[in-house]
Amino acid sequence: MPACKTIRFVLGDQLSTTLSSLRDANPAQDVIVMAEPRDEATYVPHHRQKIVFILSAMRHFAQDLREKGFEVCYFDYQTHPTSSFTDALKLALKHHPVKQVIITEPGEWRILGEVAKWARTFDITLDVRADDRFFAPLSAFAEFAENRKELRMEYFYRQLRRTTGILMEQDGKPVGDQWNFDHDNRKRLPDDKRPPSPLTFKPDAITQTLLEHVAQDFPNACGKHEGFGWAVTRQDALKALDHFIEHRLPLFGDYQDAMTVKSSTVYHALLSGYINVGLLLPDEVCRAAEDAYRNGKVPINAAEGFIRQILGWREYVRGLYWHMGRDYGKSSYFDARRPLPAFFWNGDIAMNCLHHAITETLDNAYAHHIQRLMVIGNFSLLSGLDPKEVCEWYLAVYIDAFEWVELPNTFGMALYADGGKMASKPYAASGKYINRMSDYCTACQYSPNKNTGSDACPFNALYWHFLDRNVDKLGKNPRLAMPYRNWSRMNGNSKTALIQQAESFLKQMDCGKTPKPSRQGSLW
Repeated sequence: MPACKTIRFVLGDQLSTTLSSLRDANPAQDVIVMAEPRDEATYVPHHRQKIVFILSAMRHFAQDLREKGFEVCYFDYQTHPTSSFTDALKLALKHHPVKQVIITEPGEWRILGEVAKWARTFDITLDVRADDRFFAPLSAFAEFAENRKELRMEYFYRQLRRTTGILMEQDGKPVGDQWNFDHDNRKRLPDDKRPPSPLTFKPDAITQTLLEHVAQDFPNACGKHEGFGWAVTRQDALKALDHFIEHRLPLFGDYQDAMTVKSSTVYHALLSGYINVGLLLPDEVCRAAEDAYRNGKVPINAAEGFIRQILGWREYVRGLYWHMGRDYGKSSYFDARRPLPAFFWNGDIAMNCLHHAITETLDNAYAHHIQRLMVIGNFSLLSGLDPKEVCEWYLAVYIDAFEWVELPNTFGMALYADGGKMASKPYAASGKYINRMSDYCTACQYSPNKNTGSDACPFNALYWHFLDRNVDKLGKNPRLAMPYRNWSRMNGNSKTALIQQAESFLKQMDCGKTPKPSRQGSLW
């Protein structure tokens, strides 16, 4: 057997056999290196289910590679601990003194900066290959962004629809004769609708071993791990995709913005984690939804709404992340500095919407996009929470969170901390929006119809307080013209009462004295 000529280094979010760095790999000549560096599991207090999910998926992927005949040099944190990817490569090179290392480009600036030093550090030839699991190369977004004052997702999405042909007619027009069916996707879940549970998977021996050790081995991690039910292999991820297409996608479009105490997941797919680590490919997921539409199994608003999240939004935030550069996320447009409240780590807040969204997150490492944006994100924006702390929380708690996708969504979309580079206006809303899109308010001690008083929804006063204190930065935004007109028409006493109501709540929160709720059940 010839000596190893090349190391192929595979990261934990690159678990695809069609990966660019593996596509031409030869078991007779190449060794695969994978590692579970301690730093990667601890640089933020990741959710325990997230740690188990990624490590178990990595170990299963390594097992698959070995079955294909590859030698896999695997540095697990338990028996072969490493502090970093660089540390792992150094150890691998001692056993396999090759002159070439091949890797698919990392998904975020932090790791790219580490990998970029390898050639000089180890005196090797470093081949960093493009990650072509995405629909668009980064150059396509750069071309899209050139000379544009506003980088809005919709136009990039249309461009990719044309490029891929997904949901397009032969004459070049979009299916259904329109690009976007978002206006059909904003229904509140009726009282008599109870969404089906997502498909879950019993932990196998590899996963069970991690579940037994994660609490002790990662004491600073957050969240519960007892209800783990995620797929950790490509085979099971494909089953989850099929189950979603058949049982949940038909009504996904109608209720994708709905929130309810009856279901943590409503009709959402729960596939983003599988896509983001490579167990599923975005193209196959979108084609499955398109096929379901063309075969008459789902309506166009469901197929298009789902595909837009992947072909549109996911591609857009990835392009934006790399386009904005390494310093994106380090500013604060509103100079927000309030520390993250303690209830973000335990859900002990009597506002029923926040309680559900946060506790479901901590219980399951999951919340759907409206909970993330219009409940937790909206509250963080209105309360002036420090963007750095909020972004670190989002990165830690969600199973699908990697910086390239989390940072634009949180820093740019939810917090408007980039001053509008991503969104045309802040996603600020009062309690009336949450009441319209959910049943959270029914059992809440606060009323969305009241602005002041002990039983008034805090979102209402916080909303006006946010607009008032940021009038210099937002007052001329055309998309906020109506709320600012309404604010200007209020009499002085009403304004004063709203400001005092908001400031009283914020003072309570800063002192840790907000009312606390009862507990709730688990997603799984």
